[in-house]
Amino acid sequence: MEKIILTAEGKKELEERLNVLKNELIPQVVQRIKVAREQGDLSENAEYTSAREEQGKLEGEKHDIETKLKYGEVISSSSKKDVIEVGSKFKYLDIEENEEYIFTIVGTAEADLTKGKISNESPVGKVLMGKKVGDVCVVNAPKGGNYEIKVLEILD
Repeated sequence: MEKIILTAEGKKELEERLNVLKNELIPQVVQRIKVAREQGDLSENAEYTSAREEQGKLEGEKHDIETKLKYGEVISSSSKKDVIEVGSKFKYLDIEENEEYIFTIVGTAEADLTKGKISNESPVGKVLMGKKVGDVCVVNAPKGGNYEIKVLEILD
């Protein structure tokens, strides 16, 4: 199994979600299945079917998290705050768009654009690893074309 890179914060979030799944969500859906079974004919019982589907999704998520935690390697940011690495929060400028962005580089298992977390394996993440404030980099966009970004600041 390929190693999975996690930040300490990401590992904690996964452990918390696993706890919620095991101790709240899965037991609730198991109870829903039990109640639906007591209603009789399962072939026409929408609640039973819905609960079983939800159970499958939750069990799949639980398995996925357990795998990430089992094979995950927690990478701690070094005390050096002058280079971008996994766990670094930084601000960069998209030179063409003249737009500033703030992101944190995390492992693929934690990546979530809506939370400002990009993977170290993403095009932007790859090009920024090891870079310093003031460095200008060329990002190879997945849909073709390249664009330049400039590291403005490495944050806490």
